[in-house]
Amino acid sequence: MPANSWPEKDLEEFKSLLSDLSVEENSFNETLSGVSRPSRFKNRRRKAAIVLTIVWSSTIALHLVSWAYLFVFGLTTILGLHALVVFRARPRSYKNTIQGEIPFVSILVAAKNEEAVISNLVKALCNLQYPQERYEVWVIDDNSSDRTPQLLAHLAQKYEKLNIFRRKPEATGGKSGALNQVLPLTKGEIVAVFDADAQVTSDVLLQVVPLFEREKLGAVQLRKAIANSRDNFWTKGQMAEMAVDAYLNRARAAIGGIGELRGNGQFVRREALIKCGGWNEETITDDLDLTIRLHLENWDIECAFYPAVEEEGVTTAIALWHQRNRWAEGGYQRYLDYWDLILRNRMGMRKTWDLLAFAFIMYIIPTAAIPDLLMAIARHRLPILTPFSGLSFTVSFAGMFAGLMQIHREKRLRFSSYSVLLLQTLRGTLYMLHWFVVMSSTTARMSFRPKRLKWIKTVHQGASES
Repeated sequence: MPANSWPEKDLEEFKSLLSDLSVEENSFNETLSGVSRPSRFKNRRRKAAIVLTIVWSSTIALHLVSWAYLFVFGLTTILGLHALVVFRARPRSYKNTIQGEIPFVSILVAAKNEEAVISNLVKALCNLQYPQERYEVWVIDDNSSDRTPQLLAHLAQKYEKLNIFRRKPEATGGKSGALNQVLPLTKGEIVAVFDADAQVTSDVLLQVVPLFEREKLGAVQLRKAIANSRDNFWTKGQMAEMAVDAYLNRARAAIGGIGELRGNGQFVRREALIKCGGWNEETITDDLDLTIRLHLENWDIECAFYPAVEEEGVTTAIALWHQRNRWAEGGYQRYLDYWDLILRNRMGMRKTWDLLAFAFIMYIIPTAAIPDLLMAIARHRLPILTPFSGLSFTVSFAGMFAGLMQIHREKRLRFSSYSVLLLQTLRGTLYMLHWFVVMSSTTARMSFRPKRLKWIKTVHQGASES
């Protein structure tokens, strides 16, 4: 269950547009724990509408001033230099052995109707290469209506370390609610979260836990890999997408920027999680929201390229559209929710700049594409934001190729191997064009629709069991 799925109630209307955008007066004196203030998560539609108005107006204005091209090329150069710094980054080095007492780890899996995959995951998690008395496994059955409860009951008889928590039908909060509900029952210094379709290596804890020797490290995200990457164009594209995502994620963290969580395969220091107030039940992407909360609390996040956590990729265009729209909406929500804390530089200059640069390329440019194209047609010239699009394409292409090379680092690459990687990169770049449509439509839709997307659960097929 990769994200929250409960329907949103109608948002409370404020009397003035300014009060929708601003936070309460005393919030400017709030502590960092104030990121959990409920008022933060209201009136996202109005905030999105204000941003849309500013972006569209600014784009149209650029077509009407003589110095527009100079401005665009100047900003593109600045962003390009930042991208160059990211590509030149060298990941931090960590000890690969645990120093001192072995930390206790709590592994959490939120599952709803996961009969096809839950048995394989539980078997893998209960047989990890880690002192058996130093970790526990919790599966939260979110009121499943298939055979998931029966399978879990059978597995609990076989594995003593397996703990099962069944939520009541009236329970709310989706995945975040499930994780928050079971968190007080766990005792791990490190809390790991996996989706039900995850496939992990037996040494995953031995590889990840030593990273937490660094005191400021609040979380670690495993690189995600697509288990069924050979199925079709869409799964092959997702394989390349995860490669560039992991490569840039790790590089951004290495320069002191924003490392990000991706839900499946996330490890969080309990102290950091508690300080952040747990998982946010008012968002549809708990991982992206927790990313911002951790950085606002001055914790760092690392991306571990090895080991990877495998998961099932969606196999149809429709399923991909629904999943990516949810990801885009959740990613955009975090900027609307925490904009004031971000602009007040609560994370520090490096992280703030990196986050804003990422937001500009990922959200602002796609949002500006429609007015830019319309004005270009009306004035018979190229879109004025073309340099930004070129930079985005270049970063995606280069990062994807570098990420794919990094994945195959242990193999001896020949000329034919580079040709295959280049072909995968070209195919992945073509596949990634869907993000432009998803981002632009999502940022516009959120300005007009008062409710979140209806979440459509990703169906996991699993492997046939003997």
